[in-house]
Amino acid sequence: MESLRLIAPSILSANFAKLGDEVTEVVGYGADWIHVDVMDGQFVPNITMGPIVVEWLKTVTPTPLDVHLMIVAPEAYIPDFIKAGASSISFHAEATPHIHRTLQVIREANVRAGVALNPSTPLNVLEYILDDLDFVLIMTVNPGFGGQKFIPATVPKVQKLREWLDATGHAEVLIEVDGGINVTTAGVMSEAGANAFVAGSAIFGVHNRQIIIKQMRQAIDTAAPRL
Repeated sequence: MESLRLIAPSILSANFAKLGDEVTEVVGYGADWIHVDVMDGQFVPNITMGPIVVEWLKTVTPTPLDVHLMIVAPEAYIPDFIKAGASSISFHAEATPHIHRTLQVIREANVRAGVALNPSTPLNVLEYILDDLDFVLIMTVNPGFGGQKFIPATVPKVQKLREWLDATGHAEVLIEVDGGINVTTAGVMSEAGANAFVAGSAIFGVHNRQIIIKQMRQAIDTAAPRL
């Protein structure tokens, strides 16, 4: 059974010349998910990868692949990512007018479904879809590039979301945070109520990844998150 405190290294910061080895290494050091950032150059000002990368990663590791779609019209591409082997898929609330329908497509395939919110996107866009969510991805930087500085204003946003989920009987919905997550900010966000922690450069950008993952795990656990 998966822990409710999940570390998800983002391959956006990995060395793509040896991606298989990079993923195998961090999984061996205790990564719970592998986070795959998909960008189309339209929703965000960057272009990254597509379903073929997910399909290939599936042959490298049994670790769940957490696909974050930063693309317009995600509903057009979600079936391809499901077929490729995604374990969870999130898409941005601003990227489609069909949030409920898109969540249903993901969940009907027995894949975890999540909605991602940019730093300035209000929580109330989730009000009528709480029953359809497996997780919410709170962006703690503006999406598009790795290595950005954590936005402190997202801390009370996570606190408010956790309180709302608990109060409405949706405590099982995970809160994932993504952007500027390191040992320090992971602890802060764990205390605020987050469950899953995406870290790119904080893990792949250092030589001793084992120590960083261990320190991050300790920071998350000692922060005593509300579960």
